[in-house]
Amino acid sequence: MRDVLGSGNRRSLVHLAWMCLFSSVTHGGAKVLEKTFEEWMRYRDECLRRMASEPYPAGLFCNRTFDMYACWPDGSPGTAVNVSCPFYLPWFEKVKHGLVSRRCGADGQWVTVNGSQPWRDYSQCEEEMESTMEEESAHRLMVSFKVLYTVGYSLSLLTLVSALLVLTVIRKLRCTRNYIHANLFASFGLRATSVMVKDALLEKRWGMEVVQVADWEALLSHEAALGCRAAQVLMQYCILANHYWFLVEAVYLYKLLIGAVFSEKNYYRLYLYLGWGTPVVFVVPWMAAKYLKENAECWALNENMAYWWIIRIPILLASLINLLIFMRILKVILAKLRANQKGYADYKLRLAKATLTLIPLFGIHEVVFIFATDEQTTGILRYVKVFFTLFLNSFQGFLVAVLYCFANKEVKSEMKKKWQLWKLDHPALCCAQ
Repeated sequence: MRDVLGSGNRRSLVHLAWMCLFSSVTHGGAKVLEKTFEEWMRYRDECLRRMASEPYPAGLFCNRTFDMYACWPDGSPGTAVNVSCPFYLPWFEKVKHGLVSRRCGADGQWVTVNGSQPWRDYSQCEEEMESTMEEESAHRLMVSFKVLYTVGYSLSLLTLVSALLVLTVIRKLRCTRNYIHANLFASFGLRATSVMVKDALLEKRWGMEVVQVADWEALLSHEAALGCRAAQVLMQYCILANHYWFLVEAVYLYKLLIGAVFSEKNYYRLYLYLGWGTPVVFVVPWMAAKYLKENAECWALNENMAYWWIIRIPILLASLINLLIFMRILKVILAKLRANQKGYADYKLRLAKATLTLIPLFGIHEVVFIFATDEQTTGILRYVKVFFTLFLNSFQGFLVAVLYCFANKEVKSEMKKKWQLWKLDHPALCCAQ
């Protein structure tokens, strides 16, 4: 009769989880759930201390208990016991004057449902229906966005891996220009992989069954978040690498167009440092700041915007330099076209056309949304920003692979030659078709 936890642990904990998760769709996700659990622990501890310190009444009564949702005092048989809504609820300010009630039966036992689950009326402690419906709509929209970028990253990854194989297998395509393309493909491929790995880890983490208090503690522990934090660090590194390999593409093209005389081998080493080394300079201090100052969940939230700028400033800088080079390249191309230089190498103009398609596409949306974070934007503007950002970022790898590899005449020519040679080497298979 003096069982503190009472019955129905599984139902109460799962119900609490769903209430918190729906409430957190538009307010920071796991952070809300983590704070709610901390407040729930405080509420539980206060309840247990109060139950241990108060004397028991004489005669028949329903025993004091904490049923994982609210703290109940001793109840008189045949009466309803009312207590205030628990303060750990994320929407407590809206329902702080509400009451939750249970019935004490004539036999001195709390009334149950189906003989095991505790009956309680917490209708006054529930979040407003309109607010809940808005959050569920936002949740469905976010799920749609996840499907969108999952398709985009999957398609990009498949295309990028195919493009990398083409550039590495065909020997005649091995040159500095294509080496730079291959590194760009690799940065996009790693980014797509890190995003999908992070999503899989998050789904595994938040999809685990929560039955006991220990499950909550394990769910919200720093150890449980290590995997998604590592994926988050890799993703931020790859985002920076994307930008700086685009910068390498722009610099290489500019040098090519102005006819600069340089040793490609020596400059390629510098390109490697710029593309893969520069991101490390910014990711390491960002990682240290997150670990020391904002070591919560998967390091995806930006409470202190100073730490966020550690990552965003170099991205903005690379985008702005790309745009400046784009305008300079455009000026050079226009000057050469006006001079009617027919002897100018055709592949250089094709390369320029491909890069000029990518540089503005890459730089414009970053510059437009660079000052508008998810934490700072609200309402329709936030969803518009999220949609365009996710769409462009997820399908960008596919666009890069198509423009720099599969739509390139030189690559198509070499692939056609390889196909013709393969058919000559396998006449039996060709004839069978």
